[in-house]
Amino acid sequence: MASKGDIEELELELDENQLTADSGELYLFQWLSNLEKRLGNASTETLKETQASVEATLLKVLIPSETYPSPGRPLRNLASRCLLILYHRGESRSLFDTLRALLKPASDIKATDKDPTRIAALWSIGELMEAFGSQFMSFMAETATIGIKTLKSSATPHVRYHALTMLRKTLVSAKKALSDSLAKDIIKQMKNGLTDKALPVQRAAAAVLGIMYTPEDSVTLADVESVMNICVKSLENSDQVTTQALAQLVGHMLAATQAERVVAVTEQSQKGKKEQEDPDISTPAHVAAENTKVLLTPGDMLSQISTQFNKSHSRKTRAGIFIFYVALLAKLGPAFVEANYSLLVGHLMTEIVSNPKNGATRYDKLFVRKLVGALLRELIAVRMLSEQGQIAAIQELSSSYLKRWPALMPGQLAPSSAILTIALEEVAGLLQQLGNAPPPVQDAVSAPLLTLLTHPSHSVRVNASWTLRCFCYSTPLRLPKSMLAIAESLQRDIESLQSPAAPSDIDRRTLGHAYGLAALVAIVPHRPLYVSFDVSASVLDTATQLLKRVSDHDVHVARVEVEVAWTLIASLMLLGPNFVRSHLPQLLVLWRNALPKPTAKDNASGRSAAEWKFLLHVRESALGAILCFLLHNSQLTTLDVARRISSLLGNALSFSNAFLSQTIEEVSGPSVIEDIGPSLRTREASLRRRVYQCFTALGTSTLTDSMQASLLQSVLTVFAGPEIDNISAMQASIASTSGSFTSIWQMTDGYAYGLTTLEISEDGVDENTSPRRGHSNGDSVEHSISALLRKPILGACEHDTLSLSMINPLEESRPFNAPPAVSSVCDAAIELFSQLLPAQDLSTTLRTISHLIESNRSPKLEKNAGRRAAVMVNSVVAVVWTLRVSMISHHRQAKDTLGHSQVTSALGAFLKDALVDGDPVLRSASSEAIGRLANISGSSFLTSQTKVLVDHIVSNRDPQGRAGCALAFGSLYSHVGGLAAAPILKTTVNLLMSLSNDSHPLVHFWSLRALGHVINAASLAFAPFVSSTLGMLLKIYLSDTHEAEGGTLNNANIGGDLRAYPLVCYILDAIITILGPDIHDSPRTRTIVLDLVHEFSVEDDEPILVEAIRCIQHLLMFAPEHVDVPEIVNRFRRHLNSPRRCLKLAAIDALYQLVQKDALAMSRLGGDRLVEDLFGMLDGDPSIDGVRNVISSWLLQTAIHNPSAWIDLCQRIMLRINASQNVVNTTNSLMDDEGQSLSASMSNDDTRQGNAPMVATSRWRTQLFALRCLHEICTLVARLGRREHLDIPFARSHGIPVNGLLVSRVPDLIKMAFTASAAYVTEIRLEGLVVLRDVIQVFCQAPDPDYPDALLLEQHQAPITAALTPAFSPDSTPEILSSAIDACAVFVGCGVVKDVKRMGRILKQLTTALGEVDESGNLTMGNFVDLSPNASGMLRVSILSAWARLEIASSEQTYLLDVIKPYRSILAPQWIACLRDYAVIRADSEFIHDASAVALDPSYASLGKVVLLPYYTSSWATILQAVANAMSRSDQYMSAAILGTEMGSSVNGVSSAAEGPAPLFFPLFGLIYEALATSSPDTTSSRVGTLIACLGALKCLLDPRYSGKALLEPTVFKEFTSLSHRMAMTESAGVIVHLISVLTSFAKHFGQSVPGSDLNSNRSQSNTAIPPDSVRTHCLKIFAYILRHSRHNPGTSSIQGDLSDIAKMISGSLGAFHLVASTTEPVVREDVRGVGCMLYGELLKDETLEADLITPTLPAFRSLLTVPCHPTDRERYGKLIHGLLSSCLLNVDEMRGREGLISSRKVKTNLLGAVLILTVIPTQVAIARDVVEHLFFLISQKLEEGDEMTIVAVHCAKTLTIAASGSELLRACVRLLLPALIQYVAKMVPRVDDGTVSEQQAISIDEVWKTFATLVSLAKDEQRSRLLSVLLPTTTLLLRPSQTPPSTIHSSGITHLLSLAASSPASFKEATTQLDPSVREVLEISIRKAVEGTAAAVQQSVKPQISLRSF
Repeated sequence: MASKGDIEELELELDENQLTADSGELYLFQWLSNLEKRLGNASTETLKETQASVEATLLKVLIPSETYPSPGRPLRNLASRCLLILYHRGESRSLFDTLRALLKPASDIKATDKDPTRIAALWSIGELMEAFGSQFMSFMAETATIGIKTLKSSATPHVRYHALTMLRKTLVSAKKALSDSLAKDIIKQMKNGLTDKALPVQRAAAAVLGIMYTPEDSVTLADVESVMNICVKSLENSDQVTTQALAQLVGHMLAATQAERVVAVTEQSQKGKKEQEDPDISTPAHVAAENTKVLLTPGDMLSQISTQFNKSHSRKTRAGIFIFYVALLAKLGPAFVEANYSLLVGHLMTEIVSNPKNGATRYDKLFVRKLVGALLRELIAVRMLSEQGQIAAIQELSSSYLKRWPALMPGQLAPSSAILTIALEEVAGLLQQLGNAPPPVQDAVSAPLLTLLTHPSHSVRVNASWTLRCFCYSTPLRLPKSMLAIAESLQRDIESLQSPAAPSDIDRRTLGHAYGLAALVAIVPHRPLYVSFDVSASVLDTATQLLKRVSDHDVHVARVEVEVAWTLIASLMLLGPNFVRSHLPQLLVLWRNALPKPTAKDNASGRSAAEWKFLLHVRESALGAILCFLLHNSQLTTLDVARRISSLLGNALSFSNAFLSQTIEEVSGPSVIEDIGPSLRTREASLRRRVYQCFTALGTSTLTDSMQASLLQSVLTVFAGPEIDNISAMQASIASTSGSFTSIWQMTDGYAYGLTTLEISEDGVDENTSPRRGHSNGDSVEHSISALLRKPILGACEHDTLSLSMINPLEESRPFNAPPAVSSVCDAAIELFSQLLPAQDLSTTLRTISHLIESNRSPKLEKNAGRRAAVMVNSVVAVVWTLRVSMISHHRQAKDTLGHSQVTSALGAFLKDALVDGDPVLRSASSEAIGRLANISGSSFLTSQTKVLVDHIVSNRDPQGRAGCALAFGSLYSHVGGLAAAPILKTTVNLLMSLSNDSHPLVHFWSLRALGHVINAASLAFAPFVSSTLGMLLKIYLSDTHEAEGGTLNNANIGGDLRAYPLVCYILDAIITILGPDIHDSPRTRTIVLDLVHEFSVEDDEPILVEAIRCIQHLLMFAPEHVDVPEIVNRFRRHLNSPRRCLKLAAIDALYQLVQKDALAMSRLGGDRLVEDLFGMLDGDPSIDGVRNVISSWLLQTAIHNPSAWIDLCQRIMLRINASQNVVNTTNSLMDDEGQSLSASMSNDDTRQGNAPMVATSRWRTQLFALRCLHEICTLVARLGRREHLDIPFARSHGIPVNGLLVSRVPDLIKMAFTASAAYVTEIRLEGLVVLRDVIQVFCQAPDPDYPDALLLEQHQAPITAALTPAFSPDSTPEILSSAIDACAVFVGCGVVKDVKRMGRILKQLTTALGEVDESGNLTMGNFVDLSPNASGMLRVSILSAWARLEIASSEQTYLLDVIKPYRSILAPQWIACLRDYAVIRADSEFIHDASAVALDPSYASLGKVVLLPYYTSSWATILQAVANAMSRSDQYMSAAILGTEMGSSVNGVSSAAEGPAPLFFPLFGLIYEALATSSPDTTSSRVGTLIACLGALKCLLDPRYSGKALLEPTVFKEFTSLSHRMAMTESAGVIVHLISVLTSFAKHFGQSVPGSDLNSNRSQSNTAIPPDSVRTHCLKIFAYILRHSRHNPGTSSIQGDLSDIAKMISGSLGAFHLVASTTEPVVREDVRGVGCMLYGELLKDETLEADLITPTLPAFRSLLTVPCHPTDRERYGKLIHGLLSSCLLNVDEMRGREGLISSRKVKTNLLGAVLILTVIPTQVAIARDVVEHLFFLISQKLEEGDEMTIVAVHCAKTLTIAASGSELLRACVRLLLPALIQYVAKMVPRVDDGTVSEQQAISIDEVWKTFATLVSLAKDEQRSRLLSVLLPTTTLLLRPSQTPPSTIHSSGITHLLSLAASSPASFKEATTQLDPSVREVLEISIRKAVEGTAAAVQQSVKPQISLRSF
């Protein structure tokens, strides 16, 4: 809290001397920012004490004297906010005087020079009155008068705008105080204001009127109409912001007519209702009193707008009127729209679409179609309709429009084609939005769509095909039926085409069916499981038959046949190379026939128009198919094919040229009806467009140089030729005589002199990262409506029927808007030009560019202004596209051609003319081109261009030119990059800064934007300019001219769409990113930045706020301690509810950053509410992707701490469905939850009409996301392995509360999975099954809390079964079936139910499925009748892999063996067949022609391969592992399957080993080999699992029964061994362990063999050594490598892996050495053993590892040592043993004096090693006595060391003592150990007395006793009593008979003594008599006690009986 002193200090701080300095404004700005913070934090007492002086200072700021700076926007905002804080927290008594003081300058109309002061005063009054107006009503009249007077006066627009804003704010709080006359006056003046010359004034007046008409029931019909008329008049000259302000007003007025109002009521009571803000619109009618009604019915209300629309207005006004609709519907809200959807659509269709004025020309039709489409789609469907609403909307559109054609009843009127087209487009959009169509929608849509394919109008047919395609894509179950139905109809049509009796519309019907079928074929690749591929083959057949018989028919029929055939072939090309490959030769022939070389006849005249039309049409159709082929089958386009196609394309082009050289008169007049078909001109354009598109798709590399040159010439004439054709010449002459040509963008003939429709991004930098900076909301409906005004050419999908098949449904949600052929030929020409030019040499490039520039200057264009403009735009766009291509793909070559100085100088001058032209498209295109050109050409162009631009700016004041140059600077800098452009940085920055201060909006807008690009590109190089830039930004912020409303009348009118402040904020953001962490270094810079960001973030303009949020995000990164997080979180939450989408998205982005940084802190700040808001937002607009990221990130960080809360949340989202049932019908409560969600929308719609309160249900995508969250929670808990979440008893024992744990929510999870499994949306059903599988997998081991021995899931078996059941119902899809089978297998295999009889339906589903797999043919899956072959194949794989998982699990869960046993006979051959099929698909061979292989299903023909490959790939490893398991169990069925024999003939199985490998050996071996050989970077568990499965199977396959001698074939063997080597070098230990077992098995089976030689020949040479290339040698090399690299060798890598795996690996390798040694000839044996032992010796010596690898591997070492040694080699064996022993002892000696883990490990392991060697060697091997004695000495030494070492030493002593019985040498030396052992025992005495003996010491002592006992047994009889007389007193030292209970040491000592007494009683007795009396006494007492104790204990233990547990 600021103390009193602080505030006073503040007073003194405002140092007026500083205000006069240069930085006075900055000082004042920071002072006020600081004051605002202090006032907010100060205590109230302090505030009240200093209030007067602070007030005075603030007034001085607002009404400045000489010394104070002018109060610009930030200063007046800050000062007003400070005043508000003062009066809110302090005294408000002095407010009256303050207002008085401010009113004085505000009312001073004469002083024009003091505008800023007046604005500041007006602003402050407005702010204060808005907050406190209700207490100061007396000022109402005065402010109103000032407002009106100022409006009438001739003040600047800025002042008048602020006067009205003040009036509006005052009215908000003090409107009651208005007198009637004044109110009327205000309304009158505001209506005048609506037509004011200044647009800002219009906006302000509209806002005031909105408030004046607030209580909605005060609005009269006359008001509505008068406001409406004025607003429509103002639209013509308004900009986008103003149009929206007018629309808000009209929307407000019209929405007011819907307010319920009491009928006969006097005026007074209406006044009383003023305070009510607009009453809720959707109040149910029966709630309000009886005598209320609305002013206008909804229909009449809408007619108010449509009447205006249908008057003859300009295009701009009509677009504006449509924005009125948008504002009105947004105001009325979603509930109203949903309730009145049919009325709305009906109104648009009848009043607007059907009005004859709106369809006069093709352009008008399209314009209206786009407007209505934008309203229905972007506003209503996307933002307003709930899911139920969308379903109802489809039903409504279908029943009211689609089903009404054709009109069946006599009085019915069928809807027009325009109406049908719009309805179809909207249904298509809704279907895509819905995702899966529910059954009622399917019924509503499927029949009418098929009917509409036969509509007479081309547009309707094409759109019906598109809608049908969307329908079948989202509901694929309908796809096969629809395809068959259409194919049949098409077949019938084709047959009846030739019959004379055919109906008149037969050709249209045939085409319609062809389009429909083509559209459906195009989605087959995306939905392959639903369609049988023979359909596509039959479609191709139909098409080729048609083409063959075309020549028999006349032109009329032939035209249809040709188009049908080629349309179908084009769509089949999308099936990809696998389908097309086999048909390619046939297609090439067909294409050659369709596109022959032009003959002399083509150039001679005499053909009729109809013939030309037909010939053009044939060629165009064939080219469509070629285009699809080129785009989707690139791998088939070999050089040969490409050459053939390019010559065909050349033929087509020369035919088109021949046609153009003729002059052919069309038969019909100019008014061509749509349905007669396209004109000749259109036909020619379509053909040319296709030729160009095909060349572009083919690429330039295959074209000859001459071809490229002629193509360049050809395309140039199209897009830049001075006269394109006679039509534009006619247009031009009319235009030039009437002088009517204004701008090319205003044309409405849908042609615009041959203009291109390719778009260019609007800054010269085409980066997607900066979306429309500085422009208001670019994503809104309003934006897309006003964008139509800049499009002289409108597209539609019927312009290019190929678009039906070309669009990828995953990427594009709307049918793409193909421009008409005459325009798209220009686009295609430009695209081809951009591909060709970068590949040319310098001379061609120069020639082409100069030709282009000359075309623009052609004298023929003088008379034709329109064509001149079009050529200019086309040329610049072509240059930009060319430069883009050359920067991406031809960069090096382009530097020498396009970057050559001759080219750049010509292009530079041309582009500069375009740059300063003033056309916005030219400006952005040419600036981008200049930037890219500089990038390609190098520094000389950069400097010359900079000079040109600077000169232009200096010498010309024209704002258009300056804006263009500024933008060019930004583009230059960003394209060249910060380093290369460094020399021009200073010039650029200074120039752009001075231009940014220009008062003209165009100039400062584009300069600021360019500056932003420069800063981003320059990055750190910009650092020196930071402080000057910040100063400039503040200056701009303070200056009036940069406000949107500021400046002269003209500037204020332009400024609305060119806002400076968002760009200022954007630059600020760029500066923050440049400063980065260095922002801490300069407090001065930091405070300016923070103050500016704060100031921008409290502005109320949305684009500014969006940029400010970005600034805050960067501050959170670099200076988080200066950001008030709780405050901004609250602010972001407010933004989330904003109606503006940009703001929502920005806030989401920022929240994502905060959540990523620290979700727990966010949970504390926002809590569950925020997450719920986010879910709600996702539900409201599923397209906002960021929300999902925020929620997912939050969940990942916090779910583990409180999974239960997250599950609650998801449950609320999932089960919001239940609420809807009580709206509709409570009767069918038996339906499941999902049924209810649907019934809401489908049953009696009449409840909806009465504005019944809609209970929202979550959209399915939201539910899907909630289910995905559940899946995340389950996997997260499982991955982190927090046991308490899965185990209630464990949690209770640790005192963890159970109710928050995941395990307590299992019933809820199962319930949600059940709800999901019964949904109608496939995706939800699938995700439900995933959650169910998670539950089973995660909780399968969870114990039941109430029954100790039971598992938790046992009690949930029934609900799990229930949740799985719907998946097997008839409406299921293949994916769902597959997933359900998977879940069944998981349940059976997880061990919850172990009794086969109790598994019930779940196991039954698996077994039935398996039974079906066994039968050949397509699966039917019970009720699932029509599965396609693909689906069938996919399910077969799923079922087999599910059983394979059971087989794999059976190695742990033995009960599964009983489950699988009955089915092994089916499983084995099917598994093998499945692997073989996978091998076939992988090998891509046609088939394996092998009699013994099971016959292959023909559905694996080429197409099926691609579809099934992913399913096989994901499950073959599982199946392989199952096969390996079965083989290792030596399952007879499996052997039979691999050998391809019948069961029972296994005798042959053995004998066949010699004959060669099993029939299926190679496919299996190949699969395994490939998997092992393909290395992948990820070492994920799944890959390791696959490798281990492969190795397991390989080990079994190596058995000679299966492999024969296949692996001994030299090439195979070489490959196999090198693969093994590579695996040994690269894989981890876990995999190598399995590799070793494979190789060991290999060596075992084929050890003797030498690959490639005969077995007999190598017997003779095998006596001396192993043959160098035998199997053994290679295997041993690998084993040796593994042993060598299992430790760290300097300079090479060691094998990675777990310790246990490495130990297993070492043991395995030693075992392999053992195997080879024991099976080889004695000669070689010692060599093998020697190598193995030497490598092991290295390990013993190793000092790099702390971990102990020796102890676990000693048994393997021992077995290698014990391989019997041949008598002749005994000497070598002896040497080996000696060497090993000596090295062990040396290793121990080396460690003397060293400490630490490694040294103690080394000592321990070497001692154990030495002892092991001594104990296993056969007696014949002689060993030097010194060695043994040294070892005993070492052991004695180690007995004196720490506990760890002692245990080892004692163990060694014991082992050697035991071994001594078999070895004379050892027996002789054992006595050496005795002194050390006795000394050890003696040392323990004090420990025993203290009771501080550790557990380890107790164990050691026990071992010592055992050693003593062994020594006694070794001693000869005569020596025993002597020995005992030493050992007994030693033992007695540790006895303590007095202790009760006796210690462990005492007990073990007694046991030892008793056993000694028992084993040699005589010696024992003799020895005791010789003992010291005191010792003997202790001994006797101890023994006596022990003997008595045991007897008593025996008596005791008889007592207890078994007693039953009482329940």
